[in-house]
Amino acid sequence: MYAIIRAGGKQAKVQSGDVLDIERVKSGDSELEFAPLLVVDDDGNAVSDRGTLSKAKVTAKVIGETAGPKVDIFKYKNKTGYRRRMGHRQKYTRVEITGIKLPGGKKTAKKAKPAASEEE
Repeated sequence: MYAIIRAGGKQAKVQSGDVLDIERVKSGDSELEFAPLLVVDDDGNAVSDRGTLSKAKVTAKVIGETAGPKVDIFKYKNKTGYRRRMGHRQKYTRVEITGIKLPGGKKTAKKAKPAASEEE
Protein backbone atom coordinates (compact mmCIF):
# COMPACT_ATOMS: atom_id res chain seq x y z
CA MET A 1 0.00 0.00 0.00
CA TYR A 2 1.27 3.46 -0.78
CA ALA A 3 -0.02 7.00 -0.53
CA ILE A 4 0.67 10.40 -2.05
CA ILE A 5 1.04 13.08 0.64
CA ARG A 6 1.66 16.83 0.57
CA ALA A 7 4.30 18.19 2.91
CA GLY A 8 5.80 21.65 2.69
CA GLY A 9 4.25 22.46 -0.68
CA LYS A 10 5.70 19.32 -2.27
CA GLN A 11 4.16 15.93 -2.90
CA ALA A 12 5.76 12.58 -2.13
CA LYS A 13 4.90 8.94 -2.75
CA VAL A 14 5.34 7.07 0.55
CA GLN A 15 5.03 3.56 1.91
CA SER A 16 5.27 2.26 5.43
CA GLY A 17 8.92 2.29 6.50
CA ASP A 18 10.07 5.03 4.07
CA VAL A 19 12.39 7.77 5.34
CA LEU A 20 12.14 11.17 3.67
CA ASP A 21 13.12 14.78 4.17
CA ILE A 22 10.33 17.34 4.27
CA GLU A 23 10.39 21.11 4.77
CA ARG A 24 11.20 22.01 8.37
CA VAL A 25 8.41 21.43 10.90
CA LYS A 26 8.80 23.43 14.12
CA SER A 27 6.48 21.36 16.30
CA GLY A 28 7.95 19.57 19.29
CA ASP A 29 5.90 16.46 18.58
CA SER A 30 7.64 13.18 17.82
CA GLU A 31 4.65 12.06 15.70
CA LEU A 32 3.21 13.78 12.61
CA GLU A 33 0.03 13.10 10.67
CA PHE A 34 -0.57 13.85 7.00
CA ALA A 35 -3.82 13.82 5.04
CA PRO A 36 -3.22 11.76 1.89
CA LEU A 37 -4.15 13.00 -1.58
CA LEU A 38 -4.33 9.48 -3.00
CA VAL A 39 -4.10 5.98 -1.51
CA VAL A 40 -3.48 2.77 -3.47
CA ASP A 41 -4.08 -0.43 -1.49
CA ASP A 42 -2.32 -3.78 -1.88
CA ASP A 43 -4.87 -4.99 -4.44
CA GLY A 44 -4.13 -2.02 -6.71
CA ASN A 45 -7.38 -0.17 -5.98
CA ALA A 46 -6.88 3.60 -5.92
CA VAL A 47 -8.87 5.68 -3.44
CA SER A 48 -9.20 9.33 -4.44
CA ASP A 49 -12.62 10.20 -3.02
CA ARG A 50 -12.34 13.32 -0.84
CA GLY A 51 -14.87 12.04 1.67
CA THR A 52 -12.93 8.83 2.24
CA LEU A 53 -9.53 10.51 2.19
CA SER A 54 -10.59 13.09 4.79
CA LYS A 55 -10.88 10.22 7.28
CA ALA A 56 -7.65 8.51 6.16
CA LYS A 57 -4.29 9.46 7.64
CA VAL A 58 -0.61 8.79 7.18
CA THR A 59 1.41 8.75 10.39
CA ALA A 60 5.12 9.51 10.61
CA LYS A 61 7.76 9.54 13.32
CA VAL A 62 10.21 12.47 13.46
CA ILE A 63 13.80 11.23 13.32
CA GLY A 64 15.64 14.56 13.37
CA GLU A 65 16.61 17.66 11.45
CA THR A 66 19.05 17.95 8.56
CA ALA A 67 20.33 20.69 6.28
CA GLY A 68 20.23 20.57 2.50
CA PRO A 69 23.06 21.34 0.12
CA LYS A 70 24.76 24.73 0.19
CA VAL A 71 23.50 27.21 -2.41
CA ASP A 72 25.96 29.96 -3.30
CA ILE A 73 24.56 33.35 -4.34
CA PHE A 74 26.82 35.86 -6.05
CA LYS A 75 25.59 39.22 -7.36
CA TYR A 76 27.80 41.24 -9.67
CA LYS A 77 27.40 44.42 -11.70
CA ASN A 78 29.92 45.20 -14.37
CA LYS A 79 32.23 48.28 -14.10
CA THR A 80 30.85 49.49 -10.76
CA GLY A 81 32.71 47.40 -8.19
CA TYR A 82 29.41 45.96 -6.94
CA ARG A 83 29.83 42.40 -5.65
CA ARG A 84 27.75 40.59 -3.06
CA ARG A 85 28.27 37.06 -1.89
CA MET A 86 25.82 35.05 0.18
CA GLY A 87 24.97 31.41 0.92
CA HIS A 88 21.94 29.44 2.01
CA ARG A 89 21.25 25.95 3.39
CA GLN A 90 17.62 24.87 3.58
CA LYS A 91 16.58 23.12 6.80
CA TYR A 92 14.69 19.83 6.55
CA THR A 93 12.94 17.52 9.00
CA ARG A 94 13.66 13.81 8.46
CA VAL A 95 10.63 11.58 9.08
CA GLU A 96 9.93 7.87 8.89
CA ILE A 97 6.48 6.78 7.71
CA THR A 98 5.00 4.42 10.31
CA GLY A 99 1.60 3.64 8.83
CA ILE A 100 -1.16 4.39 6.34
CA LYS A 101 -4.70 4.03 7.66
CA LEU A 102 -7.87 3.95 5.58
CA PRO A 103 -11.35 4.08 7.12
CA GLY A 104 -13.03 0.71 7.24
CA GLY A 105 -10.33 -1.17 9.08
CA LYS A 106 -7.75 -1.27 6.29
CA LYS A 107 -4.27 -0.34 7.38
CA THR A 108 -0.77 -1.25 6.41
CA ALA A 109 1.08 -4.02 8.08
CA LYS A 110 4.74 -3.94 8.88
CA LYS A 111 7.00 -5.05 6.07
CA ALA A 112 6.71 -8.80 6.04
CA LYS A 113 9.72 -11.04 5.83
CA PRO A 114 9.77 -13.38 2.82
CA ALA A 115 8.13 -16.70 3.58
CA ALA A 116 10.47 -19.65 3.89
CA SER A 117 9.98 -22.02 0.99
CA GLU A 118 9.46 -25.65 1.77
CA GLU A 119 11.95 -28.00 0.17
CA GLU A 120 10.94 -31.60 -0.39
